[in-house]
Amino acid sequence: MSTNNRNSFSSSFGFVLAAAGSAVGLGNIWRFPYLAAKDGGGLFLVVYLILAVTFGFALLTTEVAIGRKTKQSPLTAYKTLHGGWGWLGKIACIIPMMIMPYYCVIGGWVMKYAVAFITGNGIAAAGDGYFTDFITAPVAPVVFTFIFMFLSCFIVFRGVKKGIEALSKILMPVLVVLIVGIAVFSLTMTHADETGSVRTGMDGLKIFLIPNLEGLTFSKFMVVLMDAMGQLFYSLSVAMGIMIAYGSYVRDDDKLVKSINRIEIFDTAVAIIAGVMIIPTVFMFMGQEGLDSSGPGLVFVAIPKIFQQMGVAGNIIGAVFFMMVFFAALTSAISILEAVVSSFIDEFKISRKSAVVFEGIIAFVLAVLVCLGYNALYFEAPLPNGSKAQILDIMDYVSNNILMPVVSIGTCILIGWVMKPKTIIEEVTKNGEIFSRKYLYIFMIKFMAPLLLVVLFLKSLGILDL
Repeated sequence: MSTNNRNSFSSSFGFVLAAAGSAVGLGNIWRFPYLAAKDGGGLFLVVYLILAVTFGFALLTTEVAIGRKTKQSPLTAYKTLHGGWGWLGKIACIIPMMIMPYYCVIGGWVMKYAVAFITGNGIAAAGDGYFTDFITAPVAPVVFTFIFMFLSCFIVFRGVKKGIEALSKILMPVLVVLIVGIAVFSLTMTHADETGSVRTGMDGLKIFLIPNLEGLTFSKFMVVLMDAMGQLFYSLSVAMGIMIAYGSYVRDDDKLVKSINRIEIFDTAVAIIAGVMIIPTVFMFMGQEGLDSSGPGLVFVAIPKIFQQMGVAGNIIGAVFFMMVFFAALTSAISILEAVVSSFIDEFKISRKSAVVFEGIIAFVLAVLVCLGYNALYFEAPLPNGSKAQILDIMDYVSNNILMPVVSIGTCILIGWVMKPKTIIEEVTKNGEIFSRKYLYIFMIKFMAPLLLVVLFLKSLGILDL
């Protein structure tokens, strides 16, 4: 198979930044801090870190190596690796196709708030009902979704070097500076509520870093374990086809072990700093009840109210914050889109332009349906995990809670038992690298990772009640 004309990253550093840009997305900004606050602060952090260097490392290494070994996208990589496993590639391609529409809708929400704060309307954005009024509007969410999706498509259209890598080299350093800057600022603040009770940013940091073992049972620990493992899918961008696509652009002479280690460190560090940025700030201004806000409620409802209490400075800080969230969303969106575009290019032998236009149209049509799910097509459907869902929630549940564990379990079986771990180990070490975690990798991919994934899958389906 000729790969002479295939795109590639210009350097391992470019690959690391692009992969980290994919990993550092909305999941790190709002989901990681929320789960940390919910699951005992430092307890969640410790469990997450252990899983990151074991479970997450095994899945990340496997996907990147599959991509470079086959020089194929997720749709075609699995059947190139083993003729009977092409079905797994189809599922791996469906996942980003399902995520892209609703991710762009949320990206549009972020743009709306960024515009509000940049134009000095932060006080209005913090008002009760502002978020609900916006997402239930018939036109505005669609317009912002279109703009966000157009930007994503334009970057991917420009290709790997001129689009994805070039943007990542600019946005990732800016993103890190913004996150670190806001995190440091949050730790220096003090707030007194109506009762005269004073809370500081350092008080919130203690909640985040110090494990809370009060009332901990085996059942509660398993919930923390499953939450941390589920977060790793978001944090490392595994099981979405993204790392296979990006791995296929890595040059054969690049040292994979070093690159994978850097991605792990970079992403984990940013996730922790995001926690330092969010948790102390929310706890300081809103107490423990503020930390109980999950998902969009944390970023689009709780955080704007905090900026409102900061007075004039709140508009400026709010503008910086939402620009940071926008950059994080954009770098992740282009990686999700690239997983689909590269699949179309490899499977149907079409140009990048045609693949981007084709997927862009599909994604936008589905994104409009997601927007309408909050007004004209509004309904509430019960999910197996007990929550009530609209169109966005259903797409998120199917992609993240069902399809992603299926792809990861299938990948573990294929590599661990059908083709054997040496398939990946040989690819990772083909430039003479020392794979210091080789035996850990073998144990994880054959035994521990599939076991944990099956438990997570059964819990997601509501079959296993932890």
